[in-house]
Amino acid sequence: MTDMPRFILARDSAVHGMSAKELARQAKAGLLHRVRRGVYVDRTVWMALKPWEQYRLQVSAAAETFESRTVFARQSAASVLGIPTVGNHPVCALTFRNDGGRSRAGVVRHFADPAGIVIRRVDGLLVTDRLRTVLDLAAYTPFVQAVVPVDHVLKPDRERGLPAISKEELLGTAEGRYTAAAMRRIRAVVAFADPLSGSAGESYSRALMHAAGFEPPILQQEFRDQRGLIGYTDFHWEKARIVGEFDGFAKYQREEYLNGMTPAEAVVKEKEREDRIRATGCGVSRWVWGDLMDFPRLEKKLLAAGVPRRAARSAR
Repeated sequence: MTDMPRFILARDSAVHGMSAKELARQAKAGLLHRVRRGVYVDRTVWMALKPWEQYRLQVSAAAETFESRTVFARQSAASVLGIPTVGNHPVCALTFRNDGGRSRAGVVRHFADPAGIVIRRVDGLLVTDRLRTVLDLAAYTPFVQAVVPVDHVLKPDRERGLPAISKEELLGTAEGRYTAAAMRRIRAVVAFADPLSGSAGESYSRALMHAAGFEPPILQQEFRDQRGLIGYTDFHWEKARIVGEFDGFAKYQREEYLNGMTPAEAVVKEKEREDRIRATGCGVSRWVWGDLMDFPRLEKKLLAAGVPRRAARSAR
């Protein structure tokens, strides 16, 4: 988040002139939102944030309330580093005391041997570095969720000026630092990951489809007709002649995708693009985040479109 909403802290009552009780009353009245104990933001501002922005704010709010040095990890580090994740998560931090890890004040702490841990300071917060963060997610989160951050770091992060991380670097860094079971999970995710995936939603779609036993699609397939280039599709099942398209928030909202168009113009252009693809003889199936969060809905769409399944279905 480039523009972090201003926190109202209960401990700063002398500055803003409101006691802890008054802050609690304003939160109850719907004027403020309580991010965590002693930390509030304007409710209108909070409601305007997307879910991952709200989570990022929760991480910063946790840092505001801790007196001791805290190193954030896993999904929390990812949110600070700009690495996408999927799902709802607690705030995660490391503990270097091998007492099994503890959950305290809404923060889940995971034990880590400090040897080999690289810590970065980003936006004033201490986090595990990109490599460790992504490897931890591959090791300790479900396969379908872990694919999202690993796909992301296989590409350069142009917004932050960061290079891509290769699969060889991921596996080389992981070797000797995780248990045998964790290494099996890491290898499975890294083997499946693909830098051609264009967004978190596309990565999550692909992982869900794989886990549900659908045949692997071709990513970023080029389509042309007599007029020239139509575009590149998110997913293409060549033999079945089916195209799959994930419609995320960015496609019709973010400037870098709109290329000077209004959202309405972008919708019209996308419809024209789809019509041209259909004219080549391919069917088109589209889905959104809501379908990914309710997989049976997406599964029905894919089956209705004729997306083929592998001979043996893998367990989800």
